[in-house]
Amino acid sequence: MTSVPTAELRPLVEGEIAQTDEDEIGLTYEELSVIGKLRQPGHLGPYSMFIKLTQIWKDHKSIEEIGDKVKLFFARYAINRHKCTVLTPSYHVTNYSNDDHRNDHRPFLYPHFKRQFDKIDELVASMESG
Repeated sequence: MTSVPTAELRPLVEGEIAQTDEDEIGLTYEELSVIGKLRQPGHLGPYSMFIKLTQIWKDHKSIEEIGDKVKLFFARYAINRHKCTVLTPSYHVTNYSNDDHRNDHRPFLYPHFKRQFDKIDELVASMESG
């Protein structure tokens, strides 16, 4: 299979897919998997996740790119977290899932992450300057 994941919300352009999920989200599914596992069940917030990802992705992503991806994930996570609280309960065989399945006791309404994002930006600047 060579199909690219897409929600197919936009019409085809000359018979080709005009939208892909990864382009729309701004993160690849591989990146989402790593980030999602660090968030739950890893219980990491924006700053601690940034620190961890600088170790994991240091060989193939810049410090600035890692910071941008963490901020993008948490900004979108905060906007959409409340939707998980209304999902129909379902059976889970692993402790990693997008459904909060009553095991994720984190808040479902979030304020902005300004303080954490500012700290990430400060750390990015200091790491890049040497």
